Amino acid sequence: MDWSLLGHYAPLLASGFAVTLLCWASGALLGLSGGFLLAVLRELPILPLRWLLHGAVEAVRGTPFLVQLFLLYDGGPSFGLRLSAVGCGIVALGIYGAAYFAEIFRAGFAAVPAGQVEAAASLGMTQGAVMRRVRLPIMLVAILPALVNMAIILSKETVVLSIIAVPELMYQVQTMAAETFATVETIAALAVLYWLMVELMARLGRAAERRIARGLVA
Repeated sequence: MDWSLLGHYAPLLASGFAVTLLCWASGALLGLSGGFLLAVLRELPILPLRWLLHGAVEAVRGTPFLVQLFLLYDGGPSFGLRLSAVGCGIVALGIYGAAYFAEIFRAGFAAVPAGQVEAAASLGMTQGAVMRRVRLPIMLVAILPALVNMAIILSKETVVLSIIAVPELMYQVQTMAAETFATVETIAALAVLYWLMVELMARLGRAAERRIARGLVA
């Protein structure tokens, strides 16, 4: 085993890691915002809309991410949607994540005690104020671990993006392995870099939990 190869290919790995972080962060933020919007819309008392959104969420959750990625990348141009490989990867991650985040938010809304919502409404608070000052804080405490876990899952799904030639970490590692035949070194580098990314997300999640807990106490 020649570990000096990692030093030689460090710029390539760093470039792939940067693209992976970009796709992950952008896709996760897109998924979070989309999932929250879906969850809010599903709270509206409009049955056809709720059925439509439920069907869309279940369709995404019921199909593999790889299939969705191919449909968007290869089928998108047929509908006038032309995206770069990186853009397609980000959008695909966002759509995939939005379906799961929507279910997490839905469960969070359901976990808020109805009595607290009714008490806030009886004090004359508007629906927006009830959402902002009662439902959201309680919901976030309940669902934050699930949100962090889903964000971590999305980080691992980025390896699939190499199939459409997104120059992310897996793509660069495959390039390194093809040029050097150093399988152990490349797999070790891949594992360490993904572990660092997951550890970063876990630490950010714990920091967010502490901050929300302090806010509720205050």
